[in-house]
Amino acid sequence: MLSRRQATLIGSLSIVLWGSLALLTRLTAGVFPPFQLLAMSFALAFGLMLAKWLRAGQSPLACLRQPPLAWALGVGGLFGYHFCYFLAMRLAPAVQVSLLAYLWPLLILLFSAMLPGHRLSRWHVLGGLLALGGCWLLLGGGQGGFAGQYLPGYLMALLCALIWSLYSVASRLVAQVPTDAVGWFCAATALLAALCHLYGESTVWTAPWSAWLGVLALGLGPVGIAFFTWDIGMKQGDLPLLGVLSYAAPLISTLLLLAAGLATPSWSLLLACLAIIGGAALAARAGGDRFRAAHKTS
Repeated sequence: MLSRRQATLIGSLSIVLWGSLALLTRLTAGVFPPFQLLAMSFALAFGLMLAKWLRAGQSPLACLRQPPLAWALGVGGLFGYHFCYFLAMRLAPAVQVSLLAYLWPLLILLFSAMLPGHRLSRWHVLGGLLALGGCWLLLGGGQGGFAGQYLPGYLMALLCALIWSLYSVASRLVAQVPTDAVGWFCAATALLAALCHLYGESTVWTAPWSAWLGVLALGLGPVGIAFFTWDIGMKQGDLPLLGVLSYAAPLISTLLLLAAGLATPSWSLLLACLAIIGGAALAARAGGDRFRAAHKTS
């Protein structure tokens, strides 16, 4: 059993890995259809856990039997989020979809207060709102506005945020389910994505080596290890703090794109960085106050 601080640190690794998602996706150069890419990435994630089981001499079937709620949350969260996201991207402009979908960290912050033994402090709320403002700046501030004709896409993006936040917070309710079970949830997600691909996409196998390198990196990083470490963070870590820290993902993404020469620095980027870092600092203060209070009473 990990301490809350250790689990929060492990969960934070997911945020760093998700920050590399945009850059790694660029490596695939848009060669693969979305659901094919999703199926391949999650198949690699399952392969990663399968290798762990075999190396440890464990039977892969040992983690297959889980409560129905765990399966519904796991597969519904992983596949449901990505399905709605891809659909939203088809129905509405990418900037607005990203802004709405990235409400999930704030929803995690709010939903976590509903769990037994959890409460939000003013620092959590202020930190979350400040980080949300930074994310808004970072993703363009709704440039171009929200047009009524794209309402179905906006609703899908909002559904993304709702699905991922509920999956993340509700993971606390199935804390007894081992993180290794996420490997099977990844396998089910890969299968569902493959079915969606076969139904509405053309399969692509001929691609540059850099695109295949991107698929491998996605499957091992932001679509592999990240979901396992996130599970640990959600089940044992500081949920409100991880919710606010999640706004660092688009910040890390932008900084990596800048380093790769794929983005342009600007004053709005600097302000967004300061807002996200400031919001995380406020939330960390709340977590530190709670830790000191608990230590004082013990």
